[in-house]
Amino acid sequence: MEDLTQIRQNIDDVDNELLSLFKKRLAYSCDVAEYKIAHNRPVMDKAREEAKIAHLTEGVKDSFMEIGIREFFSLIMSISRKKQYQMLAERGIRTDTGFTCVGSFNLTGVRVVYQGVEGAYSQAATNDFFGKDVDSFHVATWRDAMDALREKKADYAVLPIENSTAGTVSQNLDLLSEYDCAIIGEEILKIDHALLGTKDATFESIKHVYSHPQALMQCASFLRCDMDGVVTTQVENTALAAQKVKEDNDPTEAAIAGSINASLYDLQVIKSSIQDEKDNETRFIIVSAKKIFRRDACNISICFTLPNQEGSLYGILTHFAFNGINMSRIESRPLKGRPWEYRFFVDFEGNLLDEGVINALVGLSCETDDLKILGNY
Repeated sequence: MEDLTQIRQNIDDVDNELLSLFKKRLAYSCDVAEYKIAHNRPVMDKAREEAKIAHLTEGVKDSFMEIGIREFFSLIMSISRKKQYQMLAERGIRTDTGFTCVGSFNLTGVRVVYQGVEGAYSQAATNDFFGKDVDSFHVATWRDAMDALREKKADYAVLPIENSTAGTVSQNLDLLSEYDCAIIGEEILKIDHALLGTKDATFESIKHVYSHPQALMQCASFLRCDMDGVVTTQVENTALAAQKVKEDNDPTEAAIAGSINASLYDLQVIKSSIQDEKDNETRFIIVSAKKIFRRDACNISICFTLPNQEGSLYGILTHFAFNGINMSRIESRPLKGRPWEYRFFVDFEGNLLDEGVINALVGLSCETDDLKILGNY
């Protein structure tokens, strides 16, 4: 057996040969890009790549070797495509984002819609972002809020998108993919839940608790350990839960909602800060019908679908790494009418004017289905 040092030297020699060949291949890829630019041909040629992989693995009996060859050359072809996308962007052949850059947003005289009733956390987020004197109104559901935006009854809509304890509000991800709109900002609100009851209620009298499903999840430990046996019922909003308890005027009922609802609906705070995580926060997004963004915007949200095949998501995620882009979140949602297929939602850092973002979007637009930029904020 050869000495380990000699074996490593042999590997280094092979690596140097591979490096030289890789540089040579990448140069040929640039020639291909020049031809495709001149003849208006797409970078992605899936049939060509599949035929090449099939040829390279033909006759290979060892399964590990076959997978290795497939992965090795798939990665090389992926890198070659990214170089070609970069050249396209340098020549001004870019993805039309449909977005317009502005210096600032004029929020004077705007009308804002949020879901719920007076006292809802969405109202608090609205006031924090736009100011307490903003002209705002509430609707019953999140879809109603998006409809108000589409029908120009409102300039902006405020929607919860993620909670630090309960996770993503998946229904609103679906709405973002469905409606023609743009995220232009976000507001992070500290959530402090309280148990609210009628004036004559006591902690021991409570048998039935109403709240939004996210709030019930955020207080799950409290409900399980401190209120074992109590019946919980989901309603569309925490403030609506408080409103119901007021209307029923039943000392066996309570609501989980913000403390502000006690004064709004003439209830008492039976117990405060009942959420399981005391640093509980919800991220709200500010949605506009206009596709605009500020030059200092630093977060981008997109969504897309992919062919249901091996390695497709991995290949897409490399576009972020190759362009030095930091991804902050990825979620998937099932596609209606297409069992076991998904739409992916990705948040990443950057601005639509950044070179790396432009390069990544060129590649993503070519290698995904239904790519949609949800906003730059």
